[in-house]
Amino acid sequence: MTWTKYQLMLAAMMLVTGSINTLSAKWADNFLVAGCHGSEAHTFSHPFLQAVGMFLGELSCLAVFYILLCQDRRALQPKMNPGQRFSPFLFLPPALCDMTATSIMYVALNMTSASSFQMLRGAVIVFTGLLSVAFLNRRLVASQWIGILITILGLVIVGLADFISGKRDDTHNLSDVITGDLLIIMAQIIAAVQMVLEEKFVYKHDVHPLRAVGTEGFFGFVILSLLLIPMFYIPVGNFSNNSRHVLEDALDAFCQIGNQPMIVVALLGNIISIAFFNFAGISVTKEISATTRMVLDSLRTVIIWVVSLAVGWEQFHGLQVLGFIILLVGASLYNGLHRPLLAKIPFCTRFQNEDSEPERERLLANNKAGHSEGS
Repeated sequence: MTWTKYQLMLAAMMLVTGSINTLSAKWADNFLVAGCHGSEAHTFSHPFLQAVGMFLGELSCLAVFYILLCQDRRALQPKMNPGQRFSPFLFLPPALCDMTATSIMYVALNMTSASSFQMLRGAVIVFTGLLSVAFLNRRLVASQWIGILITILGLVIVGLADFISGKRDDTHNLSDVITGDLLIIMAQIIAAVQMVLEEKFVYKHDVHPLRAVGTEGFFGFVILSLLLIPMFYIPVGNFSNNSRHVLEDALDAFCQIGNQPMIVVALLGNIISIAFFNFAGISVTKEISATTRMVLDSLRTVIIWVVSLAVGWEQFHGLQVLGFIILLVGASLYNGLHRPLLAKIPFCTRFQNEDSEPERERLLANNKAGHSEGS
């Protein structure tokens, strides 16, 4: 199939903005700046404030939806399907899952490398597959079960690479790396619950994707912004790197931004990139396929990895290469990328027939989770 210029543009947009999203968040984390009242210089460790920014990016998708809808209604022949009426509170449970998972992942990004962060997010396949069997009565075929097992092996290898690098590198100490990796896995469990909730209760209502992303972004932005107030008073000791050692010190964040304006560039990069990434991801799924979206997401991991090595944020570890390859194989099997290859082998026809579920049924983790790409 030959791609049109528009499809190529969408693919490039998804790849670039998806990479910028994680890299800009990590860039902000690496700034060493003094905070309020002349406090000593410390890293910009404000994961919950960054999560608020991410939800602001998602919320912008709702504005884009209404702009497109207004333009379409002015046209002589409207083509846009706004979807049926629904209660916005339908999105509250998945939005709470999204808020929790995203916040945990931003905390984890402070503790581990950007490349490991991106690779370990592949764990969502494992938990989405298992939860879809338990709660959606979905039948996974043999290749999907094999893909889940291979993905688990890849996660173990990436975790082992982090364990070894944590002993050698000065950037992150070993306990932080292990804690960060475990937090990422925990976040993927919550993200998988979010996807199952959306599949079971939300997407049967024919909601426009941009409207779905924007509505969850609205709930996440409002709720987490309000939660910043009690977080300002909750002590967490050395778990937090801000000057007052509270769960989140938004005032300290603004003082650091005032002392180092380049942090604003990193935060804006995160906010803007998540909006464009969601739009591009939804459009790639619609215009090309969800399989293509999965492949582009894997390439995004490579870009994040290469850039992190180039700027000196992390060191090269061969085990990470092996882990990434195994994770890629697992995701490919789960999402059916092996089917075109099997079709060319005569004696694999039986397996091909067994493994021929509609793409929508086997790509839950990619087709429904554009707004789960928090960073």
